[in-house]
Order: sequence, then structure tokens, then C-alpha cells
Amino acid sequence: MRRAEAAHARQDEREWAVERRARTRQLIELGGLVQKAGLVDLLKDDRAALYGGLLELAYQLQEDQDGRLPDLWRRRGRRAFQADAPEAAHGPS
Repeated sequence: MRRAEAAHARQDEREWAVERRARTRQLIELGGLVQKAGLVDLLKDDRAALYGGLLELAYQLQEDQDGRLPDLWRRRGRRAFQADAPEAAHGPS
């Protein structure tokens, strides 16, 4: 019985660790997007200004009655990713 309980506890711990790693990866990727967009340099690493800008985006989304903003932003983001793709494929010049 103790072995079963210990095995169950290890499984719970593993699931927790996997979830934590997935969450950490997500946060790192999101931070990378902030960097990739140039916001860190443009705002001179001013985290209050960056947070305020993100809050403004959230406000705009809440006020977006017709839901067009995410589509607009998605198209811009895809174009930017595509523009970066040749550079990534060939490496820095």
C-alpha cells in the first residue's frame, strides 16, 4: 500500500512539474515576443510603461464591439513572422 501511495505521489509531482515547465515555456515565449516587437528597446526596459501599454491593449480588446482587432493584429503578426522567416532560415548576414 505504501508503494502505491508513493508511486501516486511521484506521478502527481511529475504532472505538476510538466505543467510548470509548460507554463514557464509559455511565459518565456511571450517575453520573447515582447522583445521581438522591439518594445523593450523602445521603452528602455521601462516595465511600468510596458505594462501600461499591455493594459491599454486589453482595454481596446474589451471595447472592440465587432471583434476586428484580434484579426488585424493576427494578420500583422503573421506578416512580420513571414518577413523574419527568410532571415531565420539563412542565419544572420
